[in-house]
Amino acid sequence: MEFLDLSFPTPEHNLACDQALLQMCEQERSDRALLRLWEAPCHFVVLGYTNRLRSEVNLEACTRRGIPILRRSSGGGAVLQGPGCLNYSLILPMGAGSPLASITGTSSFVLRRHGMVLERLLGEPVEPRGQSDLAIGDRKCSGNAQRRLQCYLLFHGTILLDLDFFVLEQCLPLPSSQPDYRRGRSHAAFLKNLHLPPERVGRALRDAWDAHRAAERVPHRMIETLARERYSLREWTFRL
Repeated sequence: MEFLDLSFPTPEHNLACDQALLQMCEQERSDRALLRLWEAPCHFVVLGYTNRLRSEVNLEACTRRGIPILRRSSGGGAVLQGPGCLNYSLILPMGAGSPLASITGTSSFVLRRHGMVLERLLGEPVEPRGQSDLAIGDRKCSGNAQRRLQCYLLFHGTILLDLDFFVLEQCLPLPSSQPDYRRGRSHAAFLKNLHLPPERVGRALRDAWDAHRAAERVPHRMIETLARERYSLREWTFRL
């Protein structure tokens, strides 16, 4: 598997990069597989593709704090990105008969592997919960989502290391859709930071996916175009 360590200074470019990598692999259809790791230098809110902004985000608080709001191309709920989050993106080919052939199969395949990675680092069980979470007991430590094209999929997520839950509580109300195991708890009571160095977690993820070859190509022009013509546009973010 190829590896890409690429973080952009702007939220728009970080989101655009995931979509561009997916589209590049879909266009080439060369059986490439890629792992990207990235971190955001500042806080920003990201809506899932079908989220309604005014019910999932505290718009006034984000405006007051100067926290940008964006929308990604994959599903899932609204999240706060920023320092203390290690983000990963997997671009994988969907072969017929493989565990990646279905949404649920893909989630199980990836989350079980990542759960084992975190278990070895922490020395305690980390298990899939809900539709696409990883949790220690009943506290979520990783949220994930996917987008599927004809031949390739994007499976990406965040591993909580040291996210500021106070900022999170200010920016995001309780989500309109919750997994049963959340039981209406506040963000701070539901989520769990792992307090691990991002470099250590990143190395473990690379080993788990055997992702040690540098990415052959990065679609910088497509990233710039998507950042400018989709992820920077209010019409895209506020469309729901």
